[in-house]
Amino acid sequence: MPVAEGKSVQQTVEILTRKLELLGAEKQGTFGVDCETYHTAPSTMGNQGQAAKLMYVMHNSEYPLSCFALFENGPCLIADANFDVLMVKLKGFFQNAKGNKIESRGTRYQYCDFLVKIGTVTMGPSARGISVEVEYCPCVVANDCWNLLMEFMQSFMGSHVPGIPSVFSNKHDSIYSPADTMVQYMELFNKIRKQQQVPVAGIR
Repeated sequence: MPVAEGKSVQQTVEILTRKLELLGAEKQGTFGVDCETYHTAPSTMGNQGQAAKLMYVMHNSEYPLSCFALFENGPCLIADANFDVLMVKLKGFFQNAKGNKIESRGTRYQYCDFLVKIGTVTMGPSARGISVEVEYCPCVVANDCWNLLMEFMQSFMGSHVPGIPSVFSNKHDSIYSPADTMVQYMELFNKIRKQQQVPVAGIR
């Protein structure tokens, strides 16, 4: 979903939230998701030509006692909030990529059985894009309600509804978990990092 033509990221967020409020959605507080990038320390890599592995340490205000550690195309570890302290002790193996913190913060809305979170994605002081997270609360098998989610998203996003997330194709009929949400945020943040020059918007 591109930022509206001639508008800033913030103005586009306001347009989206206004559409949601016109539908009858009610504000339910705020949310935040942040991500710090770590790369393998040079001392741990055997071959000179070997690429550094990246690990993303993430937090989500919906799960305040948890910390998520994700490898690109790899597993997602869910640990308690003290995991950040452990990362400091592991600096000989993983080093923080300074200045690479990215986060999405915004407002939560409730509309009937839907929970919608519209956030501004920032890196440092500047807005880089928009995140839209939509959850259909009564359903725990994502593939069972994707068509319903699509129909609802069209009501306030128009033609900018996304395709089915890649994480769904791996799940089939299994139960959706918080880790699946964090994988989608990681993919969105990486997409925004790669397109830093142009503000982009991503939707799950």
